[in-house]
Amino acid sequence: MAVLGEKGGPRMTLRDNKMLILRRLGVEPEPVSLPDLMLLLGDTFKERSVRRWLSLLVKEGAIKKTGHKRGTKYMALGRSEEVKDDVSSWFSSASLEAIKMVKRPLFERLPIAYADTWFDNYQPNSTYYVQERLRKQLHAAGQRSSDHDPAGTYAHQIFNRLIIDLSYNSSRLEGNTYSLLDTERLLLQGHTAAGKLDEEKAMILNHKEAIRYLVDNASKIAVSRNVICTLHYLLSDGLVEPSEAGKVRKQGVRIGGSTYLPFEDPKRLEQQLEKIANKAALIDDPYEQSIFLLIHISYLQAFSDVNKRTARLSANISLIKSNLVPLAFSDVRVDDYMSAMIAVYELQDVRPLTDLYVYSYLRTCAAYNSTIKAMGFDEIRVRYRKERRDVVRDVILQGFVNADLLQHIELRASEVIPDANHKAFVEDVMEDLEQMDESRLAGLGITPMQLNEWLSRRET
Repeated sequence: MAVLGEKGGPRMTLRDNKMLILRRLGVEPEPVSLPDLMLLLGDTFKERSVRRWLSLLVKEGAIKKTGHKRGTKYMALGRSEEVKDDVSSWFSSASLEAIKMVKRPLFERLPIAYADTWFDNYQPNSTYYVQERLRKQLHAAGQRSSDHDPAGTYAHQIFNRLIIDLSYNSSRLEGNTYSLLDTERLLLQGHTAAGKLDEEKAMILNHKEAIRYLVDNASKIAVSRNVICTLHYLLSDGLVEPSEAGKVRKQGVRIGGSTYLPFEDPKRLEQQLEKIANKAALIDDPYEQSIFLLIHISYLQAFSDVNKRTARLSANISLIKSNLVPLAFSDVRVDDYMSAMIAVYELQDVRPLTDLYVYSYLRTCAAYNSTIKAMGFDEIRVRYRKERRDVVRDVILQGFVNADLLQHIELRASEVIPDANHKAFVEDVMEDLEQMDESRLAGLGITPMQLNEWLSRRET
């Protein structure tokens, strides 16, 4: 894919330039003025051209314009299923060519089998589906925690928002008719939407269990065939025959709307799924590993059903482990997603899916910035959860009170907490001790009797 806006680079089409503007705005959680946008884009762009692209994007409904004259600002909008244009604005011209190929009538497209050579030619950390400039952009937008935070810290922080967004969007891409509000009520309150099928409810609840599995086990999960099969089991439980949940299929499958013919031999499927997991585990960059799994688990079609859902959850393994914003597939239209997948199936062209991945991910990052701000999140409490609970346990078990208590906390903080966070950490520990009662003992390894003995000492 060409580097947009680079001096001396390939000539960009109008669509490519519009997509660059859309991506850039999609990263920003707040509306952006034209002068600020010009600074973000760099000096290789002319203001007159950017104004023209913005005007076209406003007419297409891809961005929203607010204010007047010098107060004018722009923000990217999510595209709803009601948008009637054939393809979304964030596809590059190269991706459009691939989509055009797979939108031809079926009788004009030749049957095609699994391309072993395409898979075999991919070399981890040498071959890339996501180009370097895009990986840098994704890292800049998605980084949320320090290298010292335990795996899964950020996903725990936004867990409720994550299960709602990812369950809703992944189910929606499979034709589930639950609205976002219906999904939230089901996941958080257990309320089933009237008139909906039991299968739709099960699909959403299965997503919740699979996401919980990833988040709760983030520190020890590594990409493997067993993990992929576990995700399939959790996602397909009750939706396929019990003998097929988490197991490679024993019969052939066909892809609706495509001439692609997946493997049918169970032994070969087992071997290829193992190869996919092993090759993915060697990929260092979390985003490259993520899209590799998204592509190849979907492409293999190893299971009787629920393959794409399994691929979408597997694509989040590396992101959750690395404390990056997870991929929620927000603002992705069903038709766009299916066209991108068929381009993989029939052409082994990953560019349309990469375009969707990048734009949707950047939109998710911007949305989660606002979510965290609204939550009033205490970063120090989450980052040093384990250290804080260790200190609280020591204080209670060793019976520290009054001046000895503060001295012990200060000493432990100086040993394990960076100076910049020292004061906030001490305040968090003191707050926990002040509020301590039997309802807060879970996971501390302290009995109610030991707590009561410490409380009695503190009160004397």
